[in-house]
Amino acid sequence: MGAGHAHKLYRHGHSVVHALPPHCKLAAVFCFVLVVVSTPREAMWAFGLYAVLLGGVAYAARVPAGFLLKRLLIEVPFVAFAVLMPFVAQGERVEVLGMSLSVSGLWGAWNVLAKGTLGVAASVLLASTTELRSLLLGLQRLRLPPLLVQIASFMIRYGDVITDEMRRMSIARRSRGFEARGVRHWGVLGKTAGALFIRSYERGERVHLAMVSRGYTGTMPVIDEVTATRAQWSYAAALPVSALAVCLLGWTL
Repeated sequence: MGAGHAHKLYRHGHSVVHALPPHCKLAAVFCFVLVVVSTPREAMWAFGLYAVLLGGVAYAARVPAGFLLKRLLIEVPFVAFAVLMPFVAQGERVEVLGMSLSVSGLWGAWNVLAKGTLGVAASVLLASTTELRSLLLGLQRLRLPPLLVQIASFMIRYGDVITDEMRRMSIARRSRGFEARGVRHWGVLGKTAGALFIRSYERGERVHLAMVSRGYTGTMPVIDEVTATRAQWSYAAALPVSALAVCLLGWTL
């Protein structure tokens, strides 16, 4: 985790949100999601206020609405699942635009859409204002098991390595005039996948041997000690504390 590592979700900036330590932001997002999930689905106004809170965070982080909305498309499969719920759920039925829909299914669809969208939006904002390397340092600071942090770090790095290897192999195929057009070319693609696996495995062995020769014993050295002041914790806590107040109102009103 010593080298910098950028990702496509990250948006470089110098806002107050960008400047917060990663473990503060991780804790804030985790608590916010817990509060959202704990909110009764009947309190529709509460979810609107949660969206306003996230909008305020996006404004403070200078993350454009288009940037955020484009990355929310990742939840499309969940939206498709939610849309089907009113049609397949059992129980009391209601007529909507000439269609017979389940009441419990409608509530379930609303519950999935509202809470899922808010959770994904909070995660996108976290990723947009925090580099991957900082996220790993934040998890380490929050005392996540070191082995899990190392596995996450290696997965991120090897994901890019394998992607680059696939790109080079694709260029090599195209330079030789190959272009997959149908089932008859699956054999070539299968051999490519096998070669990619072998190359990745061999590279992993070489990297492991290099790490062991440099003194690796199962733990990674902490290069950057990330700390947070009380003021920074207060700024990060503003989102979940405000959400908690809304949640309590949702249960009492």
